[in-house]
Amino acid sequence: MTKSDNKVIAKNTIFLYFRMMITMLVTLYTSRIVLQVLGVDDFGLYAVVGSVVGMLSFVNSTLGSGSSRFLTFELGTGNFEKLSKTFSTLLNTHIIFAIIIVILGETVGLWFIYNKLTISPDRMSAALWVYHISILTAIITMTQVPYNAVIISHEKMNIFAYVSIVEVSLKLGIVYLLTIGNYDKFILYAILLCTVTIGIALFYRFYCVSKFKETHYKFILDKDILKSVGTFSGWNLLGSTAHTLSIQGTNIITNMFFGSAVVAARAISVQVNMSAMQFVENFRTAANPQIVKKYAAKNYDDSKKLLLSSTKLSFYLMLLLGLPIILLAEPLLQLWLGQVPEYAVIFLQLVIIENLFQVFSTSFTTALYAKGQMKENALISPLFGFIRFPVTYFLFKSGYSPVVLSYAGIISFSLLGLIVKPILVCKIVNYTFRDIMSVFVPCMKVCLAAIPIPVLVNIYLKDGIMRSFIAVCIVSTICILATVFYIGIDNEMRSKIVSFVKNKLRK
Repeated sequence: MTKSDNKVIAKNTIFLYFRMMITMLVTLYTSRIVLQVLGVDDFGLYAVVGSVVGMLSFVNSTLGSGSSRFLTFELGTGNFEKLSKTFSTLLNTHIIFAIIIVILGETVGLWFIYNKLTISPDRMSAALWVYHISILTAIITMTQVPYNAVIISHEKMNIFAYVSIVEVSLKLGIVYLLTIGNYDKFILYAILLCTVTIGIALFYRFYCVSKFKETHYKFILDKDILKSVGTFSGWNLLGSTAHTLSIQGTNIITNMFFGSAVVAARAISVQVNMSAMQFVENFRTAANPQIVKKYAAKNYDDSKKLLLSSTKLSFYLMLLLGLPIILLAEPLLQLWLGQVPEYAVIFLQLVIIENLFQVFSTSFTTALYAKGQMKENALISPLFGFIRFPVTYFLFKSGYSPVVLSYAGIISFSLLGLIVKPILVCKIVNYTFRDIMSVFVPCMKVCLAAIPIPVLVNIYLKDGIMRSFIAVCIVSTICILATVFYIGIDNEMRSKIVSFVKNKLRK
């Protein structure tokens, strides 16, 4: 990996972290107010209605990954004509699927809301309003995917950072409007969020059209490109379906068995978790285009080296954020929300553990993604998502606690991240057992060395929330950073860090 590549990744990571910090702070603040204004039941109902739309839009993530991969790949090859055709083909494909979503949403989706969800009669009318608005939001989001993929492919992460400042400012305005007036705030919340989504999408489209010639719209459905994208995305379709079932589907069946309040508890835990995961995802978003471009340029060794090192760093970032959240989940939610819904604490703790395993699954998938060979992954990995859904349904029906869906998630992602994906990258992308262990062994050593002391500190410092917060956070950070430095990275990386610090201190 060259110095220029490192600088690009570092610069883009900084922009993405800047974006994430602003978004996270505003999201955490606005979520507290929205929960207080809407109440636990309406907050959970919004999540359930959104899950129905999400179930219908499952193909969006499939097309999204395909869009980013093929646009990045064509940039790597330098073929502008094919790049332009690829963008227009992808955009037209997204438009077609958006139309299909509208048709399914206004038929099958409506039937499901009327007949299967647990919604009190006095809130049914409001739920339907929010549902229709959510479909419109989904259409805008789906047709926006190719434009966002172009920005990522060109590695213009600073644009995401700048736009986020505007976006979070608008969301603060939404919170203010919710706190005044006597209108139905549940419906108003959906309308305002949809309006913000439309405004941000229009800006991104204007930016892309003015900066990148390949985004000039043409009514093209190139058969060869469509076939390649279709084959690639088609193999991802099962995975996207399984992922949708495990996320949106479990929200729906949780509502069916336990009501909107439990869905609200899970939605809150997922929201905190997503804020933490953004640290990892921002780093991966900055690194992934380089991994794909190097592979497209047939620089296979550097592509592999970057993927393995970025996987370890992604895990360390998740552990750095996740450990304090797990240990301080109850006081954290109490401080944030005031009133903590039942099950929110255990949901949050378990979903963080789940994502520690998911880091490996997601990272290794990037290797398959770079090669464009997703068939085996698409046939094997989704089985875990498909199995998780009926197993959770059966356990709920048998009277088990809603927490079992989180245990199912941990088991599923641990098998995927530690066994399935490593086997696939060894078989398909010619990684070796030694390559895989070069990631797993340091990560395991860091966990064994770094976790015990923060756990003991948390146990013995129960008196005083702020005292516990400060002590656990400081001790966790020191333990994880120290163990990563001494046993989590190789000598080459350690020397670079020492040289960098020395140079900075001399200036």
